[in-house]
Amino acid sequence: MSDSAETAHEISRTNGPSSTGRTLVERHYLSLNDPALFSPGTPPTRSATLRALDQTAITEWRALYKRVGAPWRWYDRDAWTDERLANYLAQPQVIAFAVDSPPLLDGGMLELHQHPDHSVEIVYLGLISELFGHGLGAWLLGEAVRLAWERGAKRVWLHTCSLDAPSALPNYLARGFTIDRTETYSIDAAV
Repeated sequence: MSDSAETAHEISRTNGPSSTGRTLVERHYLSLNDPALFSPGTPPTRSATLRALDQTAITEWRALYKRVGAPWRWYDRDAWTDERLANYLAQPQVIAFAVDSPPLLDGGMLELHQHPDHSVEIVYLGLISELFGHGLGAWLLGEAVRLAWERGAKRVWLHTCSLDAPSALPNYLARGFTIDRTETYSIDAAV
């Protein structure tokens, strides 16, 4: 295990329920400021493609969000009304994709948001468990970075937390992202 992988493993943990019934979570903000620093990793052992999601297909977006994100407690958009989600996705600075890896359709998702400061945020990036272990996480991150730079990004950034897949943070670090800051917060352990 490399130094960065050991560091990622050490800080990518959920401390578990405390005596108060709360779970401590670590959130890491990471960035990539130069496309030359991106390391694509080894090619995936399974083919996959990105399919742009129609900005008006709210039902499809919600189903994909739930399918990919449920194991990792992606719940923040559940509270959004369909109108709010449609308005958000219709913005020209937001693009969303499904990941298809035949015969599996909707096996992952990617959402990017370009901000006024010319940074591009990787808002959502994830795969269903059936696609784990094929190098598709590194491939998907590579596609996100490529699309961000194509959109004129001066910086690509994201955040991940100890509730995400254990391979998420090591993947970001191995690809050349660096941790800008870390924060700790707690959630209800029952969530």
